[in-house]
Amino acid sequence: MTGRLFAALLVLTLAFRFWLAAAFPITGDEAYFIWWGWKPDWGFYDHPPLIGWWLAALLQFGDAEWWLRLPVILQPALLALTIYWTLPRLVAAGLGEERRLWAATLVLLAPVNVWNVFITTDTPLIYCSVLSGLAWVRASQDDAPRWYLAAGLLLAGAVLSKYFAAILGFAYLVDVLRRRTPGAWAGLAIAYACTLPALALMAWWNSANCWPNYMFNFVNRHGDAGWSIKTPLLYAVTLIYVLGPPVLWLAWRSRDRGRRVAIANSLSLPALTTLAWLPFLLFAILALVKQIGLHWLLSFVPFALIWLTLRLAPASLNRLGLFFVGFATLHIAAILIVSRVPLETWQKTRLYDGIVLTFEHRALARELQPYRKDWVLAMDGYSNAVTLGYNLRQYVVVFGEASSHARHDDLVTDFRALAGRNFLILRKSAPNLDDYRKYFREVSADSFEIRGARFWRVKGAGFDYAAYRDGVLAGVRRKYYAIPAWLPQTACYMCDRYFPGEACRR
Repeated sequence: MTGRLFAALLVLTLAFRFWLAAAFPITGDEAYFIWWGWKPDWGFYDHPPLIGWWLAALLQFGDAEWWLRLPVILQPALLALTIYWTLPRLVAAGLGEERRLWAATLVLLAPVNVWNVFITTDTPLIYCSVLSGLAWVRASQDDAPRWYLAAGLLLAGAVLSKYFAAILGFAYLVDVLRRRTPGAWAGLAIAYACTLPALALMAWWNSANCWPNYMFNFVNRHGDAGWSIKTPLLYAVTLIYVLGPPVLWLAWRSRDRGRRVAIANSLSLPALTTLAWLPFLLFAILALVKQIGLHWLLSFVPFALIWLTLRLAPASLNRLGLFFVGFATLHIAAILIVSRVPLETWQKTRLYDGIVLTFEHRALARELQPYRKDWVLAMDGYSNAVTLGYNLRQYVVVFGEASSHARHDDLVTDFRALAGRNFLILRKSAPNLDDYRKYFREVSADSFEIRGARFWRVKGAGFDYAAYRDGVLAGVRRKYYAIPAWLPQTACYMCDRYFPGEACRR
């Protein structure tokens, strides 16, 4: 590996990622978080607030896809450069230039880093987690308080990004238990103390807003949880992919010899070992009862790749690096080929109407134009509603119960204010008008077709708020807002708006 080759890979991957970010329309999850940026708050329904604040700052300058995706477009390159710069400061001696370049290259070309240009809460989480972890590894060398402080401040950023930051904090505890020195305990106290303001902010906001973060992450989204053979197998496949297919095998094969080589060359970093593998072990345990999302793992992938880089013999490291180059090339070629395939190619799949909703938003806008001024635009699912809303630059309400993932609309939309209004409800499936007649004075429907996908417009005149409260919102309250009695509340938008005098409790 040479500096020129690394620079070339950096430029080529950046060019590809900029193209992909500009060419691919905003997806449902991304639109969800963009609306957080358009309506910033101290907290949001299912995650801590940092991604909303992040997007609110970007939205001051524009709302184009590539601009809002810029932090994630640059992320692999910035992390690779950071690791290249950081490694000599982490190890005592014996780190050659080629090994530094390979470590940076593996992070740059990790499979998901090739194509992931999508806005998620993991974008700030990855930045904060990786930088915090690197600061922690540096601090573990001599218990320097300033590095523990840096690790703690960045851990606080991770806490404000996603609750999985707790895994990183737990890894710090395990590392301290391994070392058991006064300096390590003091460093852990510094790092944990830095997170207290972030935790206090989240507790304050949740207590005044029905505890939605707790209800979503620990209660409402786990209806499918249970012992399964499928989820551990799926996790194993996911882990193999996100690390790169040869990585787990090489890590296992070189666990003893690689450790001896690392120690002999002063490259052994015990704290790095904890950060590299403990999180994946914890996810493996969770996978026994819960499906693990691919994006859950991304914050910890760089640690595993650095760990392996420091242990492999030069010949093995070269072969692994060349595999990553080839695997990245395969990804890019496949995406370029798929981008040239007509949209109708996917017409036989059950996802086709959603694909058309995402890609053909201009045609949808034309079909909805007559209703945009005087009607309340709505859909029956949150992902579809926010995607349509982003493309229209107009908020689209969620009508009906929807799912546990659709509940941020409960904070945004006050149905009391919509009493008597006319609704245009866009659907991807044929409606049963009897489901709507109880909530409107008059109901009618028509349909239209775009690129072979059919959409239905349900037109409801004269919205009956009282009937909707009793028929939909009461069920939503029972299903998603049964807040445990031990959680202190100062306010709750669901009960305060629609059921005054009745607590949202179980």
